Amino acid sequence: MPGEVAVVGAALSDCGRVDTATPFALHYQAAARALADAGLSHADVDGFGSTGLGVLQPVELAEYLGLRPTWVDSTAVGGSTWEVMVEHAVDAIRAGTAKTVLLVYGSTARADLKKRLRTANLSLSTRGPSQFEAPWGHTLIAKYAMTARRHMHEFGTTIEQFANISVDTRYNAGLNPDAMYRDPITVDDVLSAPMVATPFTKLHCCIRSDGGGAVVLTAADRAADLGRPVVRVLGTGTASNVTTMSEWTDFTVSPAAVSGKLAFERAGLTPADVDVCQFYDSFTSTVLLTFEALGFCGRGEGGAYLEGGTMRVGGRMPTNTDGGGLSSCHPGMRGIFLLVEAVKQLRGEATGRQVPHARVACVNGTGGWFSSTSTVLLGVD
Repeated sequence: MPGEVAVVGAALSDCGRVDTATPFALHYQAAARALADAGLSHADVDGFGSTGLGVLQPVELAEYLGLRPTWVDSTAVGGSTWEVMVEHAVDAIRAGTAKTVLLVYGSTARADLKKRLRTANLSLSTRGPSQFEAPWGHTLIAKYAMTARRHMHEFGTTIEQFANISVDTRYNAGLNPDAMYRDPITVDDVLSAPMVATPFTKLHCCIRSDGGGAVVLTAADRAADLGRPVVRVLGTGTASNVTTMSEWTDFTVSPAAVSGKLAFERAGLTPADVDVCQFYDSFTSTVLLTFEALGFCGRGEGGAYLEGGTMRVGGRMPTNTDGGGLSSCHPGMRGIFLLVEAVKQLRGEATGRQVPHARVACVNGTGGWFSSTSTVLLGVD
């Protein structure tokens, strides 16, 4: 039954420019704040999910946090990881193999680069199927740029329509005092920014920041006793796609078409029921293809649908209300931040950027280069 499991705690660590903290410290901050938000303690946690840090993931991090969980998850599918983990946590709580699950992420991606500690991960494209594309220079951004170019070719979508996504997201960031970049930008600003991978300029791409986030889940009937608004998990869906572009049959269709269909069917909802969206925005094409795949507009109609301030707080479908990965924060696998912002909106706690009367939120994470997606529908009574 949908709604049996709820998110009872959600919080961020320090985000943006964090030069003094380690990734472990950011995990600890986010976890401690989320548990405090839920009115729970470390002793209440018997389920734990995290990935991306430590040799034995997530055992090493659990030890650092003072946890000894009896249910763990270290799924690693890129930016959709945290939405996938929500689905796993819901299954575990419903099955009785866990009572309270903590999901947490933290990264100093910006600080590491600044300190010249990060080096190229050659194994990303020189082993497995990706090795056959590596000689052609298929960087991650180039793969996303190909999806935009194909959409433009097939449907007449313009680069200005893609740029509008960045402009609207920056508008929302201007309402969030914690966003990393808040100054307004125009479509011309996006188009005239330095070219990175045609047709994408710098402002079509997510920023690099430090930061972390965490959410706590438990059974909805128990959540009601904690004195916090009950944000129910109404439906989830997950889809795996490809890592080799030559194996992807259609560059203009996100696997969210599969994960979204599952989530909406399981929740008994449609896009018309959604009040606010939090979509992974690694690049502008990620957002446009997600809207189409989830059914908020028809295939090939995303460019027109997103014109006129659609994504802005106050628009017809407020999306990435914190400023998203394009302007607020993006320390790597950003999916956890989508969940935190969705919970804030549904609780009415998104000060300065609150969507009035938000009852249902659609969260969609995208991993790799449209290699995986996971959709989570959250709601309040």
